[in-house]
Amino acid sequence: MPPTTVPNTKETTASVRCTQKYAVAWPSSNASPLPSLTRFLTKVTQMTQLHTPKASRNQETGRLSFMRPVSPPGVRFRARGGEGGGTSHPVPCTFLTVPVPKKTARRSLMVTTAVLSSLALTAPLSYAAPGPSPSDSPSGSPSGSPSGSPSPGDSPSATPPARMSSVGGERLGQAGTQANLASGVPVLPKDLSARSWIVSDAESGDVLASHNAHWRLPPASTLKMLFADTVLPKFPKAEKHKVVPTDLAGIGAGSSLVGIKENETYTVHDLWLGVFLRSGNDAVHVLSQMNGGIDTTVKQMNAHAEELQALDTHVISPDGYDAPGQVSSAYDLTLFARSGLQKKDFREYCSTVSAKFPGQTTKAKKGKNKGRTTRESFEIQNTNRLLSGDSDVSVYPGIAGVKNGNTTNAGATFTGVAERGGKVLLVTVMNPEKTEHNEVYKETSKLFDWGFKAVGKVQPVGELVPPRGSARSSAQPGTGASGQAGGGENGGASSQASSKPVAGATAGGGSGGMGIALSIAGGVLVLLAGAAFLVNRRWPLPDLVRRRTRP
Repeated sequence: MPPTTVPNTKETTASVRCTQKYAVAWPSSNASPLPSLTRFLTKVTQMTQLHTPKASRNQETGRLSFMRPVSPPGVRFRARGGEGGGTSHPVPCTFLTVPVPKKTARRSLMVTTAVLSSLALTAPLSYAAPGPSPSDSPSGSPSGSPSGSPSPGDSPSATPPARMSSVGGERLGQAGTQANLASGVPVLPKDLSARSWIVSDAESGDVLASHNAHWRLPPASTLKMLFADTVLPKFPKAEKHKVVPTDLAGIGAGSSLVGIKENETYTVHDLWLGVFLRSGNDAVHVLSQMNGGIDTTVKQMNAHAEELQALDTHVISPDGYDAPGQVSSAYDLTLFARSGLQKKDFREYCSTVSAKFPGQTTKAKKGKNKGRTTRESFEIQNTNRLLSGDSDVSVYPGIAGVKNGNTTNAGATFTGVAERGGKVLLVTVMNPEKTEHNEVYKETSKLFDWGFKAVGKVQPVGELVPPRGSARSSAQPGTGASGQAGGGENGGASSQASSKPVAGATAGGGSGGMGIALSIAGGVLVLLAGAAFLVNRRWPLPDLVRRRTRP
């Protein structure tokens, strides 16, 4: 058959795209399958896109990488103390799209494995043994927490429980510091005071080290990462909303605000800038009302947390404002960041240093412009000090977000993502005991420094589990007789094709060629089985942009 161009469609998986266009001769055919198989394998090696389940309009695929610094050459970060016009000069610009890097052998390997597996499963040569039934347990980890998900009555404990959730690995459920400090691995920073922290590889999901990773603590405004990951895909950026008094009702006393005014009109884009840069609870409340109300939004956030396997989290207020029973963990906050970074808009907002925000509309009372209305604007800056800098904290090299928080009960909390030398790390720090100014950022910087030195050398103590939907879907391509190829010990569900008998082969001249093709496919599968497990358990992250300044 003549070669056919594989369509570039994101919504179809690699295995489906190939098997639809490169059928290898069926038993009724007398044609040799080898030329077609050769073309098929050649085309497969050119494919690099991985299918990401439950893609939204904001979701992309590709490897996580960063642009070079995009701040204008004239920018100088000044000493900060509440004065001045910001950390950089406002320069008109727009978000850039980062080109996807070159193909990697790892992706080609996964696509090849998935397609060959699908080919073997659909070949009508023998009866396939039924695969195991789908499992709802978290992928690649023991299931859940011993005490289950937190309930509304749960309150943070004064000391870490002896046994916590084991999602992501048994060691993550143990109190204290967990790290494999073998020979050649750098020593952890000795002056860390945070009640909980975690360092992980954003792409592979490996947890490099942790301290009370599953301790349920008040999250403060870092919970806005879950809010954004839940609500952000629902509204176009250009949609406009006129604020009414009920939109701003119920905002807690002392909340951080971006300065939204009643009877003024804002775009959804404006509101998200207020959420990410100024951590504005007023912006969260307006978006929640647009989403059907506070109660509806809270229910959706709790449901999304469960889908992400963030079982330490219970949401009471969508903005993270202190509330009895509202808890999360360093592990869960890292899951929220990792999920949010799959979305283009999320990445752009959390990496923005400063922006112009609409102010109040005024009407001229005299002069030649009498009666004319004008809308003021003012600059807002990101309160993430590793991104914007401060008098005692420098901008961290390679930083690209994500979110900070600070309340009376939670103390200071922070989750950050940074890249160095082709490695991308996520660090979450919760409630340092030291009262030094910007301590949460200082301890985060130390953990980033350690992580970039240790990654590739230290053996992980656990993993960041993928969402439940992703775990089930990623187990289907490449499922073999054991029902675990591609998912390995992650124990995902087998595909329907593998659980149903396939029509038996007919004797004849065509069956010999098909047998050769399947023998080749089977041999390749055996050789690639171990590598397929390592690849499929990864949840790749897309490209990011570094420190963007918005006009």
